[in-house]
Amino acid sequence: MTEKRPTIRPEGPLNPEPQQIPWWRYLAWLVVLVIFSYYFLNTQTSDQQTLSYSEFKISVAEEQVAWVRLQGDQVVGEFRQPRMASTTGDGLSTRFVTTLPPVQDPGLIPLLEQHDVEIQAVSGEANWLTKALIGVLPWILIIGLFWYGTSRMQRSIGGLGGPSGLFDFGKSKAKRFRQSDSNLSFDDVAGLENAKRDLREIVGYLKDPGHYRKLGAKIPKGILLMGPPGTGKTLLAKAVAGEAGVPFFSISGSEFIEMFVGVGASRVRDMFASARKEAPAIIFIDEIDSVGRARGTGLGGGHDEREQTLNQILGEMDGFDPHEAVVVLAATNRPDVLDAALLRPGRFDRKVTLDLPDKKARRAILDIHSADVPLTDDVDLDRIAALTVGFSGADLENLVNEAALLSGRENRENVDMESLLNARDKVVLGSKRELIMSEEEKNLVAHHEAGHALVASLLPTADPLDKVTIIPRGRSLGATEQIPEEEHYNLRQSYVRDRIGVMLGGRIAEQLVFGEVSSGAEEDLKQATRLARHMVTHWGMSEKIGPVAFRRGEEHIFLGREMTQQRDFSEHTAQIIDDEISHLLKQIEQEISILLEQHRAQLESLAAALLEKETLEADEIQAICGQ
Repeated sequence: MTEKRPTIRPEGPLNPEPQQIPWWRYLAWLVVLVIFSYYFLNTQTSDQQTLSYSEFKISVAEEQVAWVRLQGDQVVGEFRQPRMASTTGDGLSTRFVTTLPPVQDPGLIPLLEQHDVEIQAVSGEANWLTKALIGVLPWILIIGLFWYGTSRMQRSIGGLGGPSGLFDFGKSKAKRFRQSDSNLSFDDVAGLENAKRDLREIVGYLKDPGHYRKLGAKIPKGILLMGPPGTGKTLLAKAVAGEAGVPFFSISGSEFIEMFVGVGASRVRDMFASARKEAPAIIFIDEIDSVGRARGTGLGGGHDEREQTLNQILGEMDGFDPHEAVVVLAATNRPDVLDAALLRPGRFDRKVTLDLPDKKARRAILDIHSADVPLTDDVDLDRIAALTVGFSGADLENLVNEAALLSGRENRENVDMESLLNARDKVVLGSKRELIMSEEEKNLVAHHEAGHALVASLLPTADPLDKVTIIPRGRSLGATEQIPEEEHYNLRQSYVRDRIGVMLGGRIAEQLVFGEVSSGAEEDLKQATRLARHMVTHWGMSEKIGPVAFRRGEEHIFLGREMTQQRDFSEHTAQIIDDEISHLLKQIEQEISILLEQHRAQLESLAAALLEKETLEADEIQAICGQ
């Protein structure tokens, strides 16, 4: 689970050399100098004026022109005497420039010769400097770029830097980490005691491989960390590296895949080769399901880039020497989609499951994340831990951060209990919506939520109520929160039936009070149907079906299984399953309808209190329900 993480920096030289000026800066200055020289040599002086072609011929006829230079369609010349610029009237000029008309003037040369004007002819082609820029500069750029890419590749091979050159797309993008001044260890990871116990022997082997080799022990080649998102798989992998004090190569599965065929396999080879050179070492592949998904299901057959990369990973893990102290750690929250060849012994020998934290672990995580947060005396982290059943370590970190942001928004100096509770509501239910509802809709929502709350308070095995509100949050118009007193790892039939009853309570209350139902129960019906289906097809909680489990809706269509494989039950059995699910829901609905009719007065009282206060806490609900 996610905790405060000590700083881990990428590996680099401890005493770096003074930085040198990059080569491309010299090249840039050279290009600027050449361009400046070109324009300086070809730019006319400041006393030069522009004449029209007619003015030019008149000046020649008046014998004011001493000489001219013809270059292409341009004529540059000099007056016999300085003259005032005709366009601006500012200053004297001795030089002039004009442009020849597109139609050739056969009388121009005789006119110039008649008035003793010296004629200079220059080739219309570009001068040598322009030719040099056009011909040489592109080659300079190409050679410089090639030299730059080659030098970066050589530095990467020599270990002086990460692969980022032009020709390094086939190199591994794995980041190599070393321990910083604050080492990350198992003590920095709250909870996950079972997972840490499984990994301690791996740490012991990496610290002293010789001791285990004397006993004939072989280190597991691969360890797969499995668990829901946010449970701390990446953090635990770094803690293993910190405990063992060995090089740690970290990469995401998606970084192997590129548009070029074979690049992923090349990166796999490069990463494993680098780890072998620094053994004992740890290779950590995050989100391995992005590259390790079951083969033979993609449109590209067995030759697409992802499958080639997976084949290379399998080959590299098989190529490990039995006593080679290189361990591959991989993390995924989708172990069900991984290829079977990846999970077999000899590759990923050990599977470590990371569960969501229990109450004790949640309290420890909250202590870590709130260590630098100024809390008021009324903050009860034990209660927050009890109210966050099902939260991962990342969720708890986010909760503390949201509470700090809320306190900062309200210009408070400290974070109080109210901020933490509001942050929890925001994480669970979403932010408050500025939604203006009519009185009729508000009354409907109040009776709907009152139905949920009343049924939850009346059913014997339902989870205790925490609060009920009709304030719109997220995508819902209201919410009824139940907080279990302890985590449920095994669900009894009576508990599941009562849970479905609470979900149906809002819809039944609408039917009872208004004589019709609304669309507000869509999510309730979806969850109730899913639970009922599991009761019938997975948990054997149907008398008509009996103790039989049917695979239905388990497979993933993108794996190509559900659409091609035959079901393991007949159409007749499918009809019976559908009938049983419908019968179960209708039976629970009838029971809850009778229950609400018997407590109609309490239902109206709860709805009236909600319309007045908008939010009711657990003690207020109990007082109204008479418990």
